[in-house]
Amino acid sequence: MSTKRVEQLHAQGVRTRAHLLETAREAFSTCSDASLNSIAKKAGVGIGTLYRHFPTREDLVFELYRAEVQQMAQAADDLLDEHPPLDAFKLWLTRFARYAMTKAGLIGALQSATSRGRFAQEARGPLTSALQRLLDANRAAGTLREDLEPDDVLLAIAGLYQLDPAGDWEPRARRLLELVCLGLCRRDTVLPGGTVRA
Repeated sequence: MSTKRVEQLHAQGVRTRAHLLETAREAFSTCSDASLNSIAKKAGVGIGTLYRHFPTREDLVFELYRAEVQQMAQAADDLLDEHPPLDAFKLWLTRFARYAMTKAGLIGALQSATSRGRFAQEARGPLTSALQRLLDANRAAGTLREDLEPDDVLLAIAGLYQLDPAGDWEPRARRLLELVCLGLCRRDTVLPGGTVRA
């Protein structure tokens, strides 16, 4: 087989994999129990093609989850490049809230997976590192408390997962994140509106 043909087949495989992932993402957003057969059918491929890329349901869910976590991790760097540290931190938390709500179906699929520890381990590293970069930038800017650890922040925002993604979650998420940010800021930090936390 020629090198060109091998490259063509590889490119086709990459496109097929990306299409399957996008189809699965859409399917899980409406039904966390979506079957592999239904996903293959919606993607317009045979079940054998899906299995070649993702041998098990868990493999498919894991790859979707990994991609979402990597996007959240990359967002920390992008926001720090574009905004002052405290604004970047707040915007990252807002994105995290939207991620948590819009990925409710994926979370349901994760909860039914057989090796939940695999998913937790995959998320912990990138999210902890992203938060560490945000915290370090804010420490240098003197805006957030110096004793904060990434796990402190993740625990503080864990309440987001209690919100109903099908309801009016955005105002409640905004209030929750405002309270979290207020508690994490140093006492002399200038808050929105020019006020200083006493």
